[in-house]
Amino acid sequence: MTAEQRAYVDGLLRRPRPQKSQTLEELRAGFSGMMASMRVDDHVRTSHSSLGGRPALAVDPRRNAAPGVLLYFHGGGYVFGSPEDSLSLTSALVACTGIRSVSLDYRLAPEYPFPAALEDALAAYRDLLDRGIEPSQIAFVGDSAGGGIAATTPLLARDAGLPMPAAVVALSPVLDRTMTGRSMESKAGIDPLFTRESLQATRAMYLAGGDPEHEYLSPAVLADLAGYPPLLLQAGGNEVLLDDSTRMAERAWMAGVDVVLDVTAGVPHVFQSFTGVLDEADQALDRAALFLTQRLRA
Repeated sequence: MTAEQRAYVDGLLRRPRPQKSQTLEELRAGFSGMMASMRVDDHVRTSHSSLGGRPALAVDPRRNAAPGVLLYFHGGGYVFGSPEDSLSLTSALVACTGIRSVSLDYRLAPEYPFPAALEDALAAYRDLLDRGIEPSQIAFVGDSAGGGIAATTPLLARDAGLPMPAAVVALSPVLDRTMTGRSMESKAGIDPLFTRESLQATRAMYLAGGDPEHEYLSPAVLADLAGYPPLLLQAGGNEVLLDDSTRMAERAWMAGVDVVLDVTAGVPHVFQSFTGVLDEADQALDRAALFLTQRLRA
């Protein structure tokens, strides 16, 4: 049934959007409304928490948790989103791995442009370490912009003299704010969700006039990845951001990093959100869970 499922998801994402210009609050509400329709696994429980001076959502398995922490960063172009909006992903990963997740409510642009979100992520990691959690028991995980945060925070940690986490899992990450990947053109029109123009709009809010040619903004093309932790990159074959993952994987491989590039054909950006709807979503999260449990147990 996957062909029919893929067609259904593609049509869902191509539904007509409001033609009149929307305020930032309306855009954020629309994003949250869309994410609220995603399936949440019922084998978890949630509670409000804090980490690094920011609110957070703890997601725990209903049965005894396995050792470790998944430090999760939600998506939304650095402008939208919340831990609650990404609960379909965190709940599925927690249910699959048995490992608790703490999803960070980092500051959003344009109120708090670059590097506020990354500073919050680093503070959250430092807080976990200060609580006595070993870095070998911490993985960074995120989707879309949050995938970019998950994949970039190790660079900040290294620059701050902190140890590397056990692993990084980035789902359809945003890793090249120069927007120079070939998929920006080759997947135009095939991607049901993004256009170059829509990505430029959120990029402008996040950069606030800053130069995208910075390794924290474009690690897929500019970062020194020496000493980087094991990395899993998952992307959909239909997304304009595909080359953010393929070029990051190549850069990691050249630096001697343990890297897995996992591209699923015929699916859109953060297709993993469609658990219970799209077989490929469940299968991809199973693979991500295996990657995480192998690295954290090691």
